[in-house]
Amino acid sequence: MLEHHGRETDEHSLLEPPSQEVIGHEELSADAGEEFRRARAPAPQGRSPDVKWPREREDRDLEEDRKHRDKPQRGRSWRHPLAFAIGLLLFFVTLLAGYLYWNYARHFETTDDAYIAARQFAVAPEVSGYITAVPVTDNEHVTTGQVIARIDDRPYRAALAQAEAQVAAAKASIESTDAQIDVQQAQIAADQAQVNKAQAALVFAQQQAARYQYLARTIAGTVQNAQQYTSQLHQQQAAVDSAQATLKLAQRQVATLKAQRDSAFANLAQAKAQREQAQLNLSYTTVTADQPGRVVQLTAAVGQYAQPGANLSMFVPDDIWIWANFKETQLDHMRPGQPVTIDIDAYPERTIHGHVASVQPGSGTAFSLLPAENATGNWVKIVQRVPVKIVMDNPPTDVALGPGMSTEVSVRVNPHPSLYKQLRRWL
Repeated sequence: MLEHHGRETDEHSLLEPPSQEVIGHEELSADAGEEFRRARAPAPQGRSPDVKWPREREDRDLEEDRKHRDKPQRGRSWRHPLAFAIGLLLFFVTLLAGYLYWNYARHFETTDDAYIAARQFAVAPEVSGYITAVPVTDNEHVTTGQVIARIDDRPYRAALAQAEAQVAAAKASIESTDAQIDVQQAQIAADQAQVNKAQAALVFAQQQAARYQYLARTIAGTVQNAQQYTSQLHQQQAAVDSAQATLKLAQRQVATLKAQRDSAFANLAQAKAQREQAQLNLSYTTVTADQPGRVVQLTAAVGQYAQPGANLSMFVPDDIWIWANFKETQLDHMRPGQPVTIDIDAYPERTIHGHVASVQPGSGTAFSLLPAENATGNWVKIVQRVPVKIVMDNPPTDVALGPGMSTEVSVRVNPHPSLYKQLRRWL
């Protein structure tokens, strides 16, 4: 009996958790003691199945918790009807907003392949000379007629004076020829009077010669008288011929003077043309702006020798527009005059309005330096881009706009109001 009691006492001591003691100079906690007791306890033998030991009970509880966590939780949404209603409402609101956006967007054709364009050109002088003044600077805005550069005009003023002197000489030559023609006309009148006088004398001489010839035939007069008056008749005939020849000479002299007058007029026209050219050359010494715009890349400087055709600067006119390269599939409903909304990348806070001016009759590649040859080689269909010219209705004047600046354009191809605008109107 003592042995049996001692054995039960030992087993009970093994099942009880050890008290806190120092093992290797370390204090064990209660949990560490419990683990130590479980590790030292011998495996139970021959115990009843109805007895639930602490370890088995703990393992079974853990297993039940795990199964409970792994079991799918069904009907949670039904247990929260308010959350389900809010989610369903948000779904329909999102669906309606998406439809409104689609209905609104289908009224427009948009592209970001759009750039500002202008017919910029180089400013070059027509005449050569040293530059004496450049009253503008880079990127300055100029108006029509404003001076960009001045060239030394002294040689051209001298050429103009010489041309004006030639014009005056040509006019004097014409006046001299006119005076000679007037004198010759008077001479012609005098010669005509001499012809008339000679013809009158010739008539009297004819009558006298006929009278004395008749008397000589009837023996009433002498033959000598008849021969004398016949000789006078011949002399008078010669005088008439001489007067007529003199008249013809005077008349032909007038034709010569008229030819000289025509030559003088030709010289006058040539002199005037030279004078006009001299005036143009003088005006070319002042290089001005033919239209409002901006001076860009100015290279002219005072003292520089300018050659005809050499660039002094580039000029960008105020007349600018936008080339928007739409896909050819976007042009079905696009027509000139449709309103356009323009957003310039450089000034995103500004919204500019415009309209479609025209649609180019051909794609951009058709007018390129090396157009596509679809009839040769392997062919792959690619959607082409077609340039559309857009004119701004209210271009800003307080900022710089120039060729090559990027824009985004949106053309309203459907003039009917969208569902979004109708709802706003109703609300």
